[in-house]
Amino acid sequence: MTRLSHPTLRFLGAAGTVTGSRYLVEWGQRRILIDCGLFQGFKQLRRRNRKPFPVRPESIDIVLLTHAHLDHSGYLPALIRAGFRGRVLCSPATRELCGLILPDSGHLQGEEAKYAQRKHYSKHKKPLPLYTLKDAEAALEQFETVEFEQPIDLGDGISAEFVPAGHLLGAAQIRLTIDGVGVHFSGDLGHDPDPLMRPPRPFSRADVLICESTYGNRSHPDIDHEAELAPVLKCVFARGGTALVPSFAVGRAQGLMFHVARLMNSGEIPRVPVYLNSPMAIDATDIYHRHHDEHHVSWEDCVAMYEIAKRVNTVNQSKELNTRQGPMIIISASGMLTGGRILHHLVSFGVDRRNAIVLSGLQAGGTRGAALAAGERRLRIFGQDRPIEAEVVQLETFSGHADADEILRWMEAEPPPKMTYLSHGEPVAADTLRRRVAHELGRAVRVPEHLETVRLDSPR
Repeated sequence: MTRLSHPTLRFLGAAGTVTGSRYLVEWGQRRILIDCGLFQGFKQLRRRNRKPFPVRPESIDIVLLTHAHLDHSGYLPALIRAGFRGRVLCSPATRELCGLILPDSGHLQGEEAKYAQRKHYSKHKKPLPLYTLKDAEAALEQFETVEFEQPIDLGDGISAEFVPAGHLLGAAQIRLTIDGVGVHFSGDLGHDPDPLMRPPRPFSRADVLICESTYGNRSHPDIDHEAELAPVLKCVFARGGTALVPSFAVGRAQGLMFHVARLMNSGEIPRVPVYLNSPMAIDATDIYHRHHDEHHVSWEDCVAMYEIAKRVNTVNQSKELNTRQGPMIIISASGMLTGGRILHHLVSFGVDRRNAIVLSGLQAGGTRGAALAAGERRLRIFGQDRPIEAEVVQLETFSGHADADEILRWMEAEPPPKMTYLSHGEPVAADTLRRRVAHELGRAVRVPEHLETVRLDSPR
């Protein structure tokens, strides 16, 4: 690889989309990848997961991981299988969560490929997963943990520091210093106040800021989480229905259980069976017990959150759950209805008007969750168009992301960056936030394009 005379940043993902977080920093003969996420949602985005990585994986020296969600970590097993041999650095909690999320992703992809072949709904004669459970387990061997706010020497005059970002256990902002140039990656910033997580550490000065814009075109409503959730659940239970809650197994599932436990203990909603149908979510709840320093849930509430749900572990238990009737709550992955056991529940419970599908977070464009939120009542599931008669409710208070106002407050630190790049947002969200940063903060700001390369020593 030719030695570069100036540091550069290349946007390999999360440009014009809210998924596929991947940023390549190059300086001298070093290549550093910040995040290595899966593209999700629209077909043209998901197809990028199957294309060769834009640079040779073996030419990358190190990966720095902001957090464990699949849109930030989920491509790592494929990258490593394709030849990446360097270290993956992340916080201890991120390593623990990736130990659940990545093998689960590989397992589900393998199961879905087999199911598609058995049911003959794939265009491919023998559909193959992007990677397998074995690939994911092998990838975890290259992980190394680092502590927050401890400088890390990456060589060639490059140093890094992980800074708490809120959002999820272990989530980090990443500060790089490259030949004297300060580059700050926000990662996913947490909502403040958040019922579980502590707020993100404030932004400090940098020459270049790369900031997420997931909620760049909206503000979270000033409504208490439980005040929004309780009426929805009471209405469903009153008609004998089931509340089917698609949920990210890590983060969102624990928040939902926390609030359901509080509502039941206070008598705000009746006690009904609650099923957590995700072995990964079950194990993640244990991890919350081990990392009390990163969240502000009391030990008592953490125990109540852990005990409120009945665990559904096996496939047979999951199938049996589809034969039951409400009132009850089923929490299951995935949160945007892109795969997982939730799809089988959706086929079973979605045809009954007594039931409700409760969407509890952002639904990325091109996902089944986004289609439901937009009013669609027929979904393509397992190769067939399935009618949806159940009520669809979009909760507005359960996001783990900072909203636009919170992002602006977070980035107010002086002196301002020479350039701010807004990534990890749908086009409308990113451009709306761009206008606000330019007009309200008076700062140089851009929304980068996919695969665009920028110089970091002269970011304007």
